[in-house]
Amino acid sequence: MSTPTLLAVFAHPDDEAFSVGGTLTHYARQGVRVVLACATRGEAGKITVPGMTVDDLGAQREQELRDACEALEIGPPVFLDYHDSGRYERTRHDDPKALMNVNPLDVEVKLRALIEDVQPQVIVTFDPHGGYGHVDHLQMHRATVAAFFSTGHLPYGGPQRLYYTALSTDAAQGLARMGQDLDPLVYGVAANTLAVQLDVSAYAANKKAALMAHGTQTGEQSLLGRMTPEERDAMERRMLGTEGFSIGGTRTALTNYPLSGLFDGLGFDGLN
Repeated sequence: MSTPTLLAVFAHPDDEAFSVGGTLTHYARQGVRVVLACATRGEAGKITVPGMTVDDLGAQREQELRDACEALEIGPPVFLDYHDSGRYERTRHDDPKALMNVNPLDVEVKLRALIEDVQPQVIVTFDPHGGYGHVDHLQMHRATVAAFFSTGHLPYGGPQRLYYTALSTDAAQGLARMGQDLDPLVYGVAANTLAVQLDVSAYAANKKAALMAHGTQTGEQSLLGRMTPEERDAMERRMLGTEGFSIGGTRTALTNYPLSGLFDGLGFDGLN
């Protein structure tokens, strides 16, 4: 049996901390090899710290992600070397390396090579709505799903499970109440249909440290920074306690549902 390996695929520095930070620490502490692939360096992000100037935002956010990985107790990230497409007035329509302008089949080729090298049994990526609809998230969802289905021929057997990060409908309603323009019935998932709900409360300190490592994105002008203390407490209870996942694909039978963890049924004794 190959070394238990989890590959998490996201678009920007900080994507990992919000949705799966606790999960990554949970499995790293159980001896799983955890590899985080990030498509971009977040070059088109918005600096949310008043008065802060950065000469090279991509380099700054790369270091922030490296610091976040240390906080989560996982290895350094793997960058796919695309550019952040940005949002709103920062959208990079004319940048050929911006992820929104890249053929997703080209992204799939890079991911297939990474899967062949890393040999994960489990892959985690964005849900079909890209969390909140960001075009880069949608691109990475599409490319990662394609790479999962096109790597079953690999000699090690290919990845066995593909999971999507998932907000319960209740959690999505909470974000909507805090000013996020989300329809909870579109962007949320009915809690009783989630494949995995992982208790990550034991890793709350790791997850908070990872979030705060992304300093350019968590300043006073960020969504976090603009929350009232009550809103922040409510958000932390949701984010730091449980992380949810939906099934995107499987090459093994599911003998029970919901699953006890991402590795449930994959043959690693004592590892869920």
